[in-house]
Amino acid sequence: MNDIRTVTRRRFLKAAAAKVALPYVITSSALGAEGRLPASERLVMGAIGTGGQGTRHIGGGIWVQGGGFLSKPGVQIVAISDVNRNNLSNARGIINKFYGHYDCATYHDFHELLARDDIDIILCATGDRWHTPVSIAAAKAGKDIYCEKPISLTVHEARALAHAMKRYGRVFQTGTQQRSWYEFRFACELVRNGYIGEVKHVIVNVGGPPEECNLPAQGSPPEWLDYDRWLGQAPWRPFHPGLLGWMRWKDYSGGEMTNWGAHMFDIAQWGLGMDESGPVEIIPPDGNEVRVLTYRYANGTIMTREPISRPTPGVRFEGTKGMIEVSREHLITEPDSLRRQKLGPNEIHLYESKEHPDNFLQCVRTRKRPASDAAVGYRSITVCQLGNIAYWLKRPLQWDPAAEQFVNDPEADRMLWREMRSPWQI
Repeated sequence: MNDIRTVTRRRFLKAAAAKVALPYVITSSALGAEGRLPASERLVMGAIGTGGQGTRHIGGGIWVQGGGFLSKPGVQIVAISDVNRNNLSNARGIINKFYGHYDCATYHDFHELLARDDIDIILCATGDRWHTPVSIAAAKAGKDIYCEKPISLTVHEARALAHAMKRYGRVFQTGTQQRSWYEFRFACELVRNGYIGEVKHVIVNVGGPPEECNLPAQGSPPEWLDYDRWLGQAPWRPFHPGLLGWMRWKDYSGGEMTNWGAHMFDIAQWGLGMDESGPVEIIPPDGNEVRVLTYRYANGTIMTREPISRPTPGVRFEGTKGMIEVSREHLITEPDSLRRQKLGPNEIHLYESKEHPDNFLQCVRTRKRPASDAAVGYRSITVCQLGNIAYWLKRPLQWDPAAEQFVNDPEADRMLWREMRSPWQI
């Protein structure tokens, strides 16, 4: 096995500082041939979670903006971890083929990967229930993190993650890549600069909450899956093949409310200037006067979850002077001329990032705040999870975004967190 750990950024800098000769032959790759940075300037990555989305982030794919991390000349992937042996083998093959004469290290336990002192950055693309535990463990190990959305399974986890990134001084980018898409940024800038007047109503078009799982025991876990570790913090239950479609079930996911919701409610928050706050009331549909999930902000703006003009997930801002609707497939404005509006130098210009992974890598090097840091991710995913809690309790809820708790509602407060199955904790 080629051990490129001897030429990683951390070991190179440590050795240089100590004035110790490095025990390796300097190759053209180490010097940065073929458009790659010299080893001393590269960021060394470990990937945790190598399923569909994880593999796309590693090797590129249609839903990965700017290509995968293998395509980045300033990155070298040296290790991967997964509880699914098939996923691990597939990702290892992709990485080895890309680099040529090299054998990527594989780990069953992600803690072993995090223990490597040569790794600078982590890609976390596990199932939702693992995002917070893996990310906090990585921060404690001194790594910077690019984490798939949603960042957490609960509000409590998201809050703990945001605090951990601040405490350990880590750069954290959550995969809400729409913050790095021009159309979404431009739509939010138009809203923030008052081009549609006072915002009265925001419509978010995403799917709904997850289901309680009632699948019976059926067969045994496949030999390629460590089922106990796959369950992670979730309650233990007998295996059923349908569990592997985990996004459907409440024990493992927030459903489409936190899947697509992590993208679209995030844009709603951005457009409303609520990155440091949130709604004050959440009302679930009651079959009578309230037909859809409804949020109310302190300034009177109403946000609902319901279809918009196109079937794809998106966000529609309605104001006193016009409308803006944006998705990954379209940008519609009323009046139409708003699509060609040029912003002046003294108007509000939001954080500009052209490619989400590149923004993360740049911020790792500069130690600046990325486009979707943990604090932003926490507030946005909280909106999604508050909606789920309202659905589950089937009654209106009052939320205090400053105190980060419900107003005089101990029952709802208890749903801000879930007990983790031993030995998992954050």
